[in-house]
Amino acid sequence: MLDAAQRAEAADLLWAARRDRTPVSPLTDGYPGIDVVDAYEIQLTNIRRQVAQGATVRGHKVGLSSEAMQQMMGVDEPDYGHLLSDMELSEDVPVPAADYCFPRVEVEAGFVLGAALPGEGCTPADVLAATEYVVPAIELIDSRIKDWRIALPDTVADNASSAGLVLGAARVRPADLDLTDVPAVLRRGGREVARGNTRAVLGDPTNAVAWLARKVAAFGVRLEAGQVVLPGSCTRAIDVRPGDVFQAEFGGLGSVSVTFQ
Repeated sequence: MLDAAQRAEAADLLWAARRDRTPVSPLTDGYPGIDVVDAYEIQLTNIRRQVAQGATVRGHKVGLSSEAMQQMMGVDEPDYGHLLSDMELSEDVPVPAADYCFPRVEVEAGFVLGAALPGEGCTPADVLAATEYVVPAIELIDSRIKDWRIALPDTVADNASSAGLVLGAARVRPADLDLTDVPAVLRRGGREVARGNTRAVLGDPTNAVAWLARKVAAFGVRLEAGQVVLPGSCTRAIDVRPGDVFQAEFGGLGSVSVTFQ
């Protein structure tokens, strides 16, 4: 575990890396004693900085929600990060790829809450009852750590590698969708580059949202009405290049696109 000065120093490193788009070496190299508790505190330090500069919390994202990713990281539960207002991107406005260090896109079925979720004891049934609609989404992830050489504390400290989100126009009530079986295809320039299914997200992405509500409750945080939750990707992440045009299509949920320049 790190002391307060080390946590502050690590937060400063990530803050500068994001600001200057100059990635840094893994925190797990420079601070071999860092643990996940340290990492969440580092994440919160920089979230508070962004909020102090005018950003607002739009929701949260769940990472490491597939069994394969958890095995790769050597963990037995997901992690999470914050989604801020300055991360919101539009389908209609090209995104400058140069604004990021190592950008990648992921395909997700996003949840928009119509009511606040309970914290401790939150169940998938609570999530379905509180969700106003499900929306097709593309998450833009990025790592302020050089070459994505991340261990779990690195990605947690780096806001779970969050960078942006694009929501499609479709709005579907959860009762009108089998969230355990929504197929998804990601195309780049019209060519398929990834395919998956929402069942890859803890068997049902609703499980990931319930886990998140329980997890953040331990930090005194509640998932509120109007917030967006990205429960985890149902496809592998795809690297972004300038000029790329991505479109994600979901069975029964519509589509969402993003263009990079």
